[in-house]
Amino acid sequence: MTISLTKKLIGATVAAGVIVALAGCGSAPAPAGSSGGAKPADANFKPCLVSDSGGFNDKSFNESAKNGIEKAGKELGVKPITTESKSDNDYKSNIDSLIAGKCTLIIGVGFKLDAAISTAAQANPKIDFGIIDSIADTNNDGKPDAPNIKPLLFDTAQAAYLGGYAAAAWSAQAGANKVGTFGGMQIPPVTIFMDGFVDGVKKYDEDKGVKVESFGWDKDAQKGSFTGEFKANDTAKQTAQGILDQGVDVILPVGGPIYLSASAAIKDSGKKTVMLGVDSDLAVADPSVADQILVSIMKRIDDAVYTTVTETAKGSFDATPYVGTLENNGVGLSSFHDFESKLPKGLTDELKALQEKIIKGEIKVSSPSSPK
Repeated sequence: MTISLTKKLIGATVAAGVIVALAGCGSAPAPAGSSGGAKPADANFKPCLVSDSGGFNDKSFNESAKNGIEKAGKELGVKPITTESKSDNDYKSNIDSLIAGKCTLIIGVGFKLDAAISTAAQANPKIDFGIIDSIADTNNDGKPDAPNIKPLLFDTAQAAYLGGYAAAAWSAQAGANKVGTFGGMQIPPVTIFMDGFVDGVKKYDEDKGVKVESFGWDKDAQKGSFTGEFKANDTAKQTAQGILDQGVDVILPVGGPIYLSASAAIKDSGKKTVMLGVDSDLAVADPSVADQILVSIMKRIDDAVYTTVTETAKGSFDATPYVGTLENNGVGLSSFHDFESKLPKGLTDELKALQEKIIKGEIKVSSPSSPK
């Protein structure tokens, strides 16, 4: 992706147990629930959302997007239409059905919908479109294929860097000095987490003069362990087990429901390995695994979708790409929840300092998959 974006500073905030800051590219997302119940300027406004094949119950990016559009719809007094894709073959037909249903804004959840969104946007210039984790650039010219497409992008490597640092600190304290990661499909929205994660581990090693090893991903070679899909199944469990067999005591599964397979593999092992969640605050989204979640690397997709819907409802659709960063609170770490009292001494202060340096540009966090 090669698209020029303009950053504007908004400020920085640090809440207890959660490290966040504000500023942004495009229009920064407002927290869901902050528009004061404003009604859409257009009485015919109809926001719609189509999931990728992971489905809306993934406790991850699809569910987060659904939460965002539903909150916006409730405030605006409109009923959003949400359509779930059972397979990749459903994308075009699902979008076509939303167009036929008179949707005025259609948002596709995920990189895999870029071709379907591109085709639909070009054929329907009077309908507004949004897409998460892609710029819908099937022409490979560095910009969206149509002027009525708003990309919702996230520089997740920044937050994953903090997550990797935290994982290394936990592993060093636990004694294994080994962490690992694996993904669903090898696509940019997945590998960007893995890039930031391993770089954060390296930063911890540099700062502390130790050697915490990373397994499952080679950033330089862009090669690692993947299941090939976003499903919790035997393949995902076996892939997770392959990482656990390296002796890691922290594992990062990147790919929606595959965390369930990692959780099962950990339980079978009888060890106290902890996980990092992705996209949503997984300890909250799925309390059944809360006792295994050290922290989550968050993409605040719900806020980005919420803001896109509410602004479009007011007649202010802006196709300028939104990029979530640590600056604008579009990405960040969740609370450590029950692990807060068990963390290495001074870790949260170290993470806060790292975040400030990333925001100021003193630490450059990069990934081949970062929005540019």
